[in-house]
Amino acid sequence: MTDKSGTSSILIDNIGELTTHDGPPRTNAALLAEDGRVAWVGSASDAPSADERIDAGGAAVIPGFVDSHAHLVFAGDRAAEFAARMAGRPYTGGGIRTTVAATRAATDDDLRANASRLVTEARRQGTTTIEIKSGYGLSVADEARSLRIAAELTEETTFLGAHLVPDGDPDDYVALVTGEMLAAAAPHARWIDVFCDRGAFTGEQSRAILTAGLAAGLLPRIHANQLQHGPGVRIAVELKAASADHCTHLDAADVDALASGDTVATLLPGAEFSTRSPYPDARRLLEAGVTVALATDCNPGSSYTSSMPFCLALAVREMRMTPAEALWSATAGGARALRRDDIGHLRVGARADLAVLDAPSYLHLAYRPGVPLIRTVLHHGVPL
Repeated sequence: MTDKSGTSSILIDNIGELTTHDGPPRTNAALLAEDGRVAWVGSASDAPSADERIDAGGAAVIPGFVDSHAHLVFAGDRAAEFAARMAGRPYTGGGIRTTVAATRAATDDDLRANASRLVTEARRQGTTTIEIKSGYGLSVADEARSLRIAAELTEETTFLGAHLVPDGDPDDYVALVTGEMLAAAAPHARWIDVFCDRGAFTGEQSRAILTAGLAAGLLPRIHANQLQHGPGVRIAVELKAASADHCTHLDAADVDALASGDTVATLLPGAEFSTRSPYPDARRLLEAGVTVALATDCNPGSSYTSSMPFCLALAVREMRMTPAEALWSATAGGARALRRDDIGHLRVGARADLAVLDAPSYLHLAYRPGVPLIRTVLHHGVPL
C-alpha cells in the first residue's frame, strides 16, 4: 500500500450514512476528495462539482480500515497445525519455527508474491493501511530481506527479529538482534517489536531489545501478555511504546498502566478464534479509559485471516464491544497504534482512504458476519 496520491477530484455522493469519526454519522451526505485528501464533507444537497462522481446509492461510507498488526512476509502454511488445535492440541507458539524454515528456503519472488496476494486480499475487504512485520527469517540476511519486501508494500514496517529464539543460546541471539541484525534491519523499518511471553523473550531481554531499537531510531511496540501474564504491558508503557498487542492476560496494574499512558492496547481476536484461547476483556479496557485498536494479526500459524470486518464482528460478539466501538478501534484506533493522525478518519485534511459498503449502515459489518460488504475502496482518493 505505497503512496499514490490522486491527481484530480472525486465526489462520493448520495451517501446514506457517512462515518467520519468527527461527531455522529451523517445521513444524506457527500464527500469530496482532491489530490488524495478529504477536501469537503457535507450534505448531499450541497455537494460541489468534481472531475469524477461515485453514486453511493444510499449506502454507508466508512474510513478505510487500519490494520496495525500483521505478519505477511512468509512462505508455506500451517493448516495441519490448525487442524490439530481444533482437535484439542493447545497453542504454544512453537510452530513459528516451521514457518521460519519455509521462509528461509523461499526466494525473494516467492515471498513478494505471497505478501502481495495478502495485501490485495486485505484491500478488497476495506483495509487501506497495513503494518507488516518481519520475524520469520531470524537471521541477519533473512530479516533484512523480509523488511525490504515489506517496504515495497507499506510505509509501516516493523523489525521483529525478536519473534522467537532459534536454536542456540538466548543471550547470544539477543546480542545478534540488538547488534548486527538491527543494523541491517533499521534502514528498512519504522518500528521495532518483540514477543515478550512464555517460550519467547523475558522482560529483561525485551527491554534490552526495544531500548536498542530506540537508540537506532526505531519506535517500539510489543507482543505482550498473549499466552500468560507477564511484564510486557508494563514494559510497553515504561518505554512509551505505541502499542501493546494481544493483552489477553492482564491484571489491574496492567490496565491502570495502559489507562495512564499513551500506549494503545491492540486486540487481535482472530488469534483467539484460531487458537481457541480466551478472548481479551475489551469491555474492561474501554471502561478504564484505555485506547483500544483492533487488528488481524494475519499470519500462517495463529490467525490466518486478512479480514478486518471479520475481526470487527468477533470483537462485537466475543469481546463485548459495541459496533461503534469496534469500528472506531478498527480505523481510528489502528491509526493511534501507528501514531498517525492522517488516516483512520474522514475529517477534512485526512487522507482520502475509505470504503463504500454494500449496506445501509456500518452496523451491518457485525450484523452480517462473513458477508462481503465492501463495494468500493478508495486509497489516497483513487478507487482500487
